[in-house]
Amino acid sequence: MHRIRLPMAILIAAAPSAVAFAQDTARTPAADPVAQLVTRLDLERYKGTIKGLTQFGDRRQGTARNRAAVDWIEQQLRSYGCSDVSRLTYDFQVPPPRAPGGGERPDSAPRPARDTVRGAGGGRYRGIRARTGVNNDSLRQPDAALRKLNAEPSTSGERQEVYCTKVGATHPEEMYIIGAHMDGIGWGEAANDDGSGTAIVLELARIFSSADVQTERSIRFALWNNEETGLNGARAYVAQRQQLQGKEDPAGSGRYPEPKWLGMIQHDMMLFDHGMPRADGSLSPPPEQRPEADVNIEFQASARFAEGAQRLAWVFQQANEKYATDYPASVGAHMTNTDSGPFQDLVAAISLRENERGAQIGAGWDPNWHQPTDRYTTYSDKDFRLGLNAAQTTLAGVAQLAGATIK
Repeated sequence: MHRIRLPMAILIAAAPSAVAFAQDTARTPAADPVAQLVTRLDLERYKGTIKGLTQFGDRRQGTARNRAAVDWIEQQLRSYGCSDVSRLTYDFQVPPPRAPGGGERPDSAPRPARDTVRGAGGGRYRGIRARTGVNNDSLRQPDAALRKLNAEPSTSGERQEVYCTKVGATHPEEMYIIGAHMDGIGWGEAANDDGSGTAIVLELARIFSSADVQTERSIRFALWNNEETGLNGARAYVAQRQQLQGKEDPAGSGRYPEPKWLGMIQHDMMLFDHGMPRADGSLSPPPEQRPEADVNIEFQASARFAEGAQRLAWVFQQANEKYATDYPASVGAHMTNTDSGPFQDLVAAISLRENERGAQIGAGWDPNWHQPTDRYTTYSDKDFRLGLNAAQTTLAGVAQLAGATIK
């Protein structure tokens, strides 16, 4: 597979840590801790984590199945030995449902504007366009057991989301945030949107939390709730935690409940890159991932921290170049409609995903998006391997930036 390497000057301009990243290419694999950490990622384990999430159906926010999934995620993090496993609590009020004619909707869950993706910052649709949207018809799910599991509608009230931290040994007051949203919609299993991203965060939490792994800077692993209603879980985190950054508590303890944010990396839909619709907007169902499939690394060109986010994106592209095993990465400037959005004007923020959000997903490239077909059995090993390559990319990039070593 042909890959293009960036000039050293670009990497040096990216960030001080990127210099060490580029210089690290001279190491032998046996002496390279990042290479050793990447080998701890396993396709079957990644698939198993996604499968574990699908036992809770679509995990729609404001339901018992969503709360059970939050409990399960917390149990996984604790089993890995991840430090400071915590929950952030907030309130969410479900808007009144509406029917197609403007009255009451048959599904009480909201269908906000974000479900019709627009390419923010210039990512407009061009050429072929297929229908996108959210399935709210339970009868389109042919599996009676899954239909029953997903039947409970959202109700207003308390919401919770889980996060934990790998505490930095040298700079515990600084951290990178690795995130994905654990809720879904569409009457399927939300296997790709966003079980695939949630599984990446869980797998990285497992590896970085190993007793023999040390990092200079802290890493937070966050599993957002309420993404599908308008990024509400990530917004609640920003509202509650932004002002706590870098503050030692209690004074003199060397503990920082909210280290200073150095970068935020989101993962949202990682599995399905089968190509564009036909000229008439219909979709062909190729049985395998297209040969030119790639991991899309996006930043938002209009964001306040766009320059830093672009540098971060290129560091991740180089991490993919060196450490990913199957699929290359491409960098785009139109990040939109995912949980990195609430962070993009506060810190360098990027998003990893299967397709460009505005120009491809929004134009119908993924027929399973918010549909009953977003199920574990829909995807092949080549699809799951695309997600694994995204995990390799993030693990390698963050390991370099956070200064990971193996004892």
